Order: sequence, then C-alpha cells, then structure tokens
Amino acid sequence: MKCLMSRHTVRETLGTVFQRMSVEAGVIKCKAAVLWEQKQPFSIEEIEVAPPKTKEVRIKILATGICRSDDHVIKGTMVSKFPVIVGHEATGIVESIGEGVTTVQPGDKVIPLFLPQCRECNACRNPDGNLCIRSDITGRGVLADGTTRFTCKGKPVYHFMNTSTFTEYTVVDESSVAKIDDAAPPEKVCLIGCGFSTGYGAAVKTGKVKPGSTCVVFGLGGVGLSVIMGCKSAGASRIIGIDLNKDKFEKAMAVGATECISPKDSTKPISEVLSEMTGNNVGYTFEVIGHLETMIDALASCHMNYGTSVVVGAPPSAKMLTYDPMLLFTGRTWKGCVFGGLKSRDDVPKLVTEFLAKKFDLDQLITHVLPFKKISEGFELLNSGQSIRTVLTF
Repeated sequence: MKCLMSRHTVRETLGTVFQRMSVEAGVIKCKAAVLWEQKQPFSIEEIEVAPPKTKEVRIKILATGICRSDDHVIKGTMVSKFPVIVGHEATGIVESIGEGVTTVQPGDKVIPLFLPQCRECNACRNPDGNLCIRSDITGRGVLADGTTRFTCKGKPVYHFMNTSTFTEYTVVDESSVAKIDDAAPPEKVCLIGCGFSTGYGAAVKTGKVKPGSTCVVFGLGGVGLSVIMGCKSAGASRIIGIDLNKDKFEKAMAVGATECISPKDSTKPISEVLSEMTGNNVGYTFEVIGHLETMIDALASCHMNYGTSVVVGAPPSAKMLTYDPMLLFTGRTWKGCVFGGLKSRDDVPKLVTEFLAKKFDLDQLITHVLPFKKISEGFELLNSGQSIRTVLTF
C-alpha cells in the first residue's frame, strides 16, 4: 500500500523540522562563491554562516539568478567591500529566525529582497516611494546592526545589497524578505527578486504606460525584455525594441515587441528615426542599458511635450551627465526608478501570484539553468552575450 503525502503535509513536516532547527540554531558551514578582491574569479569556499540575530532571518537558498549588477562588483563599477558574497536574485526556504521576527516562519518559501521595505521610513510610507532608508546602495556590506554573518578562513566576509545569494545559506534582515506562495517554482520566480520586477515595474508603475500608446525600449537584455512585457500588459499598441545586436530581436518580438531596429541601420540620430517611424508620437521611452549616451538618446526620442523617459539601467558610478535643458523645458518628463518603483515586500508576493495565474511567462527570460558549482560558466555566458538569464540551482 502506497503512502501518499499531500503538499500541505510535506510543508508541515518541513516547517516542523525548520522550527526545531530555529530553536537550536547555531553556526552553519556551507559552500559559497566568495569574491576575495576586484577583478578576480569566484572562489568556491566553505564558509560559516552565523545564526540570525534579532529581527533577522536565515535562508536556505534554492535557486539564484545571475544579474549584470553582480558582474559590476567584479569589474569594479559598483561599490563593494571585499571579500564579499554577491548575488541578489533568489528563492529560498526560511531555515531559522531571530527573536522578534513575525512576518515569516521556518519552512516558508521566500524571496530575499535587495531593496528592503521597513514600512516605517518616509519612502516606505509614501505611496509613490520605495527606496527604503535601509537600502545598501553605498556598499556598506553589513546588516542593520553593523556586522556581517559570514566568515571564511577566520576572516569576515561582507554582504551584498542586503541579500548575498551566491551561497547555500544567507542571513537577511526581516525587512529584506518576502513570503511567497509555496507552489512557486524557485528556479523561475527567483527572477521576480530583481530582473523581471525591475523591468516590468518600470513600465506599469514608474512609467505608468497608458493603453494605446507607443513605447520604445533601449536595450534588449533580460530587464529590457521585462519592460516590453510590462508595456504589453499595460496595453501599449506599439512597442519598438532597440539594440545593436540583432540576434536579440527574435526574443523581443516573442515577448511583445511589435518591431525592432538597430541604430547602426541609419546615419540619422535614433530620435529622428523614431520620430519618422511613429509620426512623432512616442509616448514612453525606457533606457535599460546604463550608458550615459543612450540615456540622452532615450530622452530625446520621446515626444518633446508629453513624452516620458524612464532611466532603468544602473548608471556608471562617478560619472556626470551633460544634456541640453531644452529637452526638458518643452515638457518632457524624465524619471528614474529602482526595482521598477515597486514596494518590495508588498508587490513581490503579488507578482508571484500573478505568475502562477499565468499572467506573464518567465520561461522566455531563462536561457540557461546550471548547478551552483558552475557559477563561473554562468558569468561567461553573461559576458559573451549568450544568455538572457542564467539560473543557478543548489
């Protein structure tokens, strides 16, 4: 006679195990990809992960995506302390919780959040704000109490953007974790932790794309494709994708672009090309590359009076932008956004629910799934342009 256990029963069993572990929580030894210094390869090391302190959560990582921001740390274009464990786009299971944690419990499936939501600061309390005061955008590399939970070979190892997911276990502040539906496939919904939400939210939340409008997306990587998906969801009637690499056009069309062009195909400025193509009716442009020149191009390409241009790609640090103020004087709106303007703890669970209801397809964005030990291969795929999103599984 076969013994069948429902998903609910299995979850209860896991929860009981993790609750017992929470009470007995001690140091965990596990594997992690450590960056010892800038412009050096990852080193798979055994690290020690300390138990969670008050208002902290320790998470067993199930799957994590490779994002361009992680590569920025390696190349030195994003500020970080070293040694560090990067990675910030993941799904996991709560292993143990510190004193005072009320929003998650051991056994819960969760997404760590690089953009916290404390629900107390001005940005969190404002309906249009999301850049929580607890965000680590300056590379502090520590949790709220000013210390790290990672050690390796007797040395402290720093956190990255409140998350650090290139490790079998991590510790985050309670404000940096969202409980999600237990049915969500970890190797897919991890993208909601960064790339997908950043692009999708830029269109529906920050840009507030209106039905019937014309949108232009500069940069057709994973986040750019997510912007296209957001524009389509918002009801845009025309979505033009722009990239130097024409190999990306087929995928862009598959997720909702109505046409794609390369700036290399014309000697005219791209803003002129787009004006001629659309009858001077581009309502929204999105820069999803992070280059100063294309930020200006995107601004110039939306309608001079009622157009909105959104900066989505992370700009290079320590660089200044010069532009003609007449571009704004005529009426254009120029906006930026972090995490698509979404409130992380509120909106991430909703997006997971929408994914399970088949409102959007994350499979289109995932080109490679590799075991965690092949992390270096994943970054080679990123840097060679062969991947949109590579997901590492544990």
